[in-house]
Amino acid sequence: MPPSPLALLPLLVACAHCLPEDSHSNSSSRHHDYCVLGAGPAGLQMGYFLSKSQRDYIILERNSGPGSFFNIYPRHRKLISINKIYTGRRNQEFNLRHDWNSLLSDRPDLLLQRISTQLYPDADSLPRYLELYAKELGLKIKYGVDVGSVRATESRSALGRKYMLTDQHGVEYSCRVLLVSTGLWVPQQVHFPGSELVEGYESVPVDPEQYRDQAVLILGKGNSAFETAQNILGRASRVHLYSQNPVRLAWQTHYVGDLRAVNNELLDTYQLKSLDGLVEGGLEEIAIVKGGGVDRKRLGRKRKGGATGGKEQGQLYLTLAELLDNPKGNKSSEVTAATLPAYHNDNFPLRQPYDRVIRCLGFRFNFSIFDSSARPPPSGGARGRLPGVTAWYEGLGTPGLFVLGTAAHSRDYRVSAGGFIHGFRYTVRAVHRVLEQRYHGKAWPATTISTSQLLPWLLRRVNEASGPYQMFGVLGDIVLLRGSHCEYLEEFPIQALPKFSTLSGHQVTKLGLMVLVMQYGLNHTDTLGSGRAQSEWTRAWKSNFLHPVLYYYSSLPTEREMRHRPAGWPLPRPKAVHHMIEDFLTEWDAPISHSQPLRRFLEHCLQTDLRSFYAESCFRFSLTSKKPPLFCRQGYLKKQGLVGNSQLWQHAREAGLMSASHNTWTPQEGASLPDHMAHAGASMASRMNFDL
Repeated sequence: MPPSPLALLPLLVACAHCLPEDSHSNSSSRHHDYCVLGAGPAGLQMGYFLSKSQRDYIILERNSGPGSFFNIYPRHRKLISINKIYTGRRNQEFNLRHDWNSLLSDRPDLLLQRISTQLYPDADSLPRYLELYAKELGLKIKYGVDVGSVRATESRSALGRKYMLTDQHGVEYSCRVLLVSTGLWVPQQVHFPGSELVEGYESVPVDPEQYRDQAVLILGKGNSAFETAQNILGRASRVHLYSQNPVRLAWQTHYVGDLRAVNNELLDTYQLKSLDGLVEGGLEEIAIVKGGGVDRKRLGRKRKGGATGGKEQGQLYLTLAELLDNPKGNKSSEVTAATLPAYHNDNFPLRQPYDRVIRCLGFRFNFSIFDSSARPPPSGGARGRLPGVTAWYEGLGTPGLFVLGTAAHSRDYRVSAGGFIHGFRYTVRAVHRVLEQRYHGKAWPATTISTSQLLPWLLRRVNEASGPYQMFGVLGDIVLLRGSHCEYLEEFPIQALPKFSTLSGHQVTKLGLMVLVMQYGLNHTDTLGSGRAQSEWTRAWKSNFLHPVLYYYSSLPTEREMRHRPAGWPLPRPKAVHHMIEDFLTEWDAPISHSQPLRRFLEHCLQTDLRSFYAESCFRFSLTSKKPPLFCRQGYLKKQGLVGNSQLWQHAREAGLMSASHNTWTPQEGASLPDHMAHAGASMASRMNFDL
């Protein structure tokens, strides 16, 4: 007797579950609240925050594993991001200042140092680390999904605008919020006569032996150009780098994307005159032409020995396109070297022929997958390589589409570290906090502290916090003044201050606010010359290196004020501003140079006495003054004063504040600092004489 249809139903369901993931019908569609496009570092970082807040999300990745970009780049397999394991500290937040590769999580051991202990790790370490990160945190990632189309649709439902993503199988993913973390991977190219004769950084051989005794011209002067040059210095006969701008050294500009010392050996061989060199000129103005059957005596000596270019294309000459002897104006590489102007025989720096010309101009954002309804415009800077975004990283003209990671670097291009892991791990967290407020009504996390403890709290942040330290001039801490207490918000994108209340869910009262940022000085100086740093606290405003700056506003800056702020300033002119003197050790805890000037500034803005006192002094103030200092009112009179310990008593005796015969008081068993004091690092008071 044949089985009934109902009996076969469980078998059919089981078979359906066994089908491979890519066996989708074209009509299938899947919805999530959040779609994260790309499983690179930024995508995984956002995945962690979405997972932690228990949101409905999916990470879509076209390759078979996370961080696939780093399986190929950098081509010569050495990262230039610092992995400093030993700092002399055990403070995890502080140590992230010197760990430029790890992502944020609640797992203190989930760091790159589990994979590599090198200061500059091998590039293969990063995909391995990202895979470990995704696996141990259980992130929701779907691999093998190559999204080729992104469009926006308007809906009359409660969801409103949503984004539709279509993959290579025709499967559609819809989401209310699209988080684009695809990075930059499309090679940047410049078109000129003969550009088809140029090899790309993405495809040139990396074996130095293939460049033996070759003359090589590299277009570009960034890290990829110098990385390529350094790899072949010992084999090539000469290496020249050509681009419009002079080389920018990271230790001069303080921008980590500029040339790093780990890649700059060619500067030695150039300045010490060992055949290599740098030349400036516009890339759009040049032409590359073949040597052909030209008279070598007229255009340079005939090369003897050595390999030919990778395409057996003969020797190549560089000239200016406008000087080509081509009356028809046909700018083509078919022009031969015989047509080059005669001045190439004289003193033109690049008059000798090359065996290879290599393009190393970086990468650009892939705009092609977005249709007009979902495509953010190119940014005004970075030669249009990056999408334009708001100060809170939402695409311009694309509400609900946020750009994360390297692709969002247009906000701080050539200024801060937003294009690199150690920077964008914090901007991703800021975007997540914006999402929580906008879509779930959860205000930006804030800590309430008593005003009397604002000073030690600020000192703790400037000495430990990694977010403002890495994203200097971009992310800052916001202090909302409330009279006897403050609300402290960490790592808010300061360019978004005009939209602060909407983005954070917090209001600014008539008492105003303060903004704490880290920034470099505006006085351009010789970064290695004498007098390069300030040491006198009265000249803190002239500090050249990274240092904390505190801005005080009586109300939020307006958008107009933000647009017209002074050149080089991260914020508009405040009602008052305080620079903390730069410090060689980046430790802003000196009593006279750092703590006391900061306290005086806070007292000026808050119009209150912020000194700390021992219980004996508070007792005297209570007997002799109608209004004891704030510290005594909030601490001693509420039985919340500092708990005595041997160090405090010893300091008091040595400073002459108490007699040597004064009995040492021992706290009761189990006594501890109040929570807000413990977090503020109140023990620092034992090192500071606030009565000065």
